[in-house]
Amino acid sequence: MHADLYPSRQHDEPSWQERLDPVVYRSDLANAPIAADLIERFERDGYLVIPNLFSADEVAVFRDELERMRQDPAVAGSGKTIKEPDSGAIRSVFDIHSDNALFARVACDERIASIASFILGGDLYLHQSRMNFKPGFTGKEFYWHSDFETWHVEDGLPRMRTLSCSILLTDNEPHNGPLMLIPGSHKHFVRCVGATPENHYEKSLRKQEFGVPDHGSLAELADRYGIDTATGPAGSVVFFDCNTMHGSNSNITPSARSNLFYVYNHVDNAAQAPFCGRSPRPAFVAERETFEPLQIQPQTYL
Repeated sequence: MHADLYPSRQHDEPSWQERLDPVVYRSDLANAPIAADLIERFERDGYLVIPNLFSADEVAVFRDELERMRQDPAVAGSGKTIKEPDSGAIRSVFDIHSDNALFARVACDERIASIASFILGGDLYLHQSRMNFKPGFTGKEFYWHSDFETWHVEDGLPRMRTLSCSILLTDNEPHNGPLMLIPGSHKHFVRCVGATPENHYEKSLRKQEFGVPDHGSLAELADRYGIDTATGPAGSVVFFDCNTMHGSNSNITPSARSNLFYVYNHVDNAAQAPFCGRSPRPAFVAERETFEPLQIQPQTYL
């Protein structure tokens, strides 16, 4: 059992602490799978956008399968589908690396997984995977948060040795609710207030209310570092550190957004008992049993 090095949701007032863990776990940048300056940018900003990592033809394959899954009644009834709080439209389908052969292969694609492995310094497994939809006109916002705060408190990830990879399947433009990030925020852990309710995930995956940073902390982070938007054409990939503060606006434009989302965690940072004293979230949201390293290799889809 690891000590709780990042306590949160334990006090009535929010507070900050400085990050205790590295951002990039390897220093031999000459051996990185991408240019050294990109790794340095990730370390500085807590995120990185690589345009056109996947081709238009590959994106078309992914989108076809995504649409098939979205129309599949078995997927809708799997218990792994999260719907919008108001419209009932599908917002996310979780555990795609376990349930879908194509998306399991994408998770191991060396174009993305080798970058994650270099940054995190070794063997990886998937803590979580999903496909996300933000439909035109009705796609709801997702409020500011640090993923690590939830993954630590509710899933029991001990340290900040985790990152997210979002493969854009539609163009992400400034007007259609793209991911927003506060560069540099990953250097600070914001302790949130409010005890975690039992089965919090049932509501938080639609609208998060606990593990949400206070307005004062968000204002201070934004004033100190500014706010960036992760935009790019379909086929681009966004990598961001587990502790980077991020969120997205609602999408009132006709332009829908969708992506494939993989959370890579180092095998030495596997989930243990949650730090909130509650029951752990279900395995389709947070892997708790299978920590074998991914077999990273080239993949073809055409």
